[in-house]
Amino acid sequence: MTTTELIEKAPCRAALLDAFSSYVSAQRGLSSHTDRAYRSDIEALLGFSVRHGATTLDDIDLRMLRAWLAAQAAAKRSRATLARRGAAARTFLAWAARTDRIAVDPSLRLATARVSAPLPTVLRTSAVTAVIEAARERAADGEAAHVRDWAMLELLYATGVRVGELCSADLRDVDLAERTLRVLGKGSKERVVPFGVPARAALVAWLDGARPALARPDSPDALFLGLRGGRIDPRQVREVVHSATAAADVEDLAPHGLRHTAATHLLEGGSDLRSVQEILGHASLATTQRYTHISAERLRSAYALAHPRA
Repeated sequence: MTTTELIEKAPCRAALLDAFSSYVSAQRGLSSHTDRAYRSDIEALLGFSVRHGATTLDDIDLRMLRAWLAAQAAAKRSRATLARRGAAARTFLAWAARTDRIAVDPSLRLATARVSAPLPTVLRTSAVTAVIEAARERAADGEAAHVRDWAMLELLYATGVRVGELCSADLRDVDLAERTLRVLGKGSKERVVPFGVPARAALVAWLDGARPALARPDSPDALFLGLRGGRIDPRQVREVVHSATAAADVEDLAPHGLRHTAATHLLEGGSDLRSVQEILGHASLATTQRYTHISAERLRSAYALAHPRA
């Protein structure tokens, strides 16, 4: 027996969204970013439904779901946005069915929008070396921010961590003796990632000499600090990476591009897919397999240039 959930009244709708957000964040372990995106998507779905005559959740049927997504497509929303909103609707309605808020889940027959997955941009080893060397030379002046930037670039490439994972890392998460970094990834899953000798050298320079210059009495235990002594944020890290690629005169790249580059170079160097999956913190091996396509493309290019009968 279902509990009728009114959606045309704003207070009822807000309570429903709050309950769904609690489920997304607490029980499914999705990130706060996904929680906000899903809540916004479902808020849009409920508003659309009310404007088209719905008063309760049971009034949302397959036809209404398709009309909602069709309206998004007509508004020129990207395929990625359509796919996410479809996923949000399925998650919401499945939850509503499980919690007896609706009798039948109408999203079971809702088609999934396919998202094109272009191969990520990666830098060649020589280009990455140029970027990091330029940062190291800049850090030779001893300025705290320059040393920090060098250490961040080394660690991003050495570990392949996400920019959010780097920003949320604390001092206790680094083990210089073992050369490992502990990070909290998507879904609140913790993993330990190794890094090499060059990254360790940059971290030692940052932790021993430069970080104390930026730290304030009220500074957090963050691994990396901003100029005012607070935890560095992703926007600042993106600016550092963009500036570094520009200074080295190589293809512009965001921090996630260094993650893609690290993964590709690991595979090209002989690492197996499972190991790379663990290093990157991918939930699915299919995500990691994308990088094998990049390696294959490079092999084809090299073959075409070198083989006389290519």
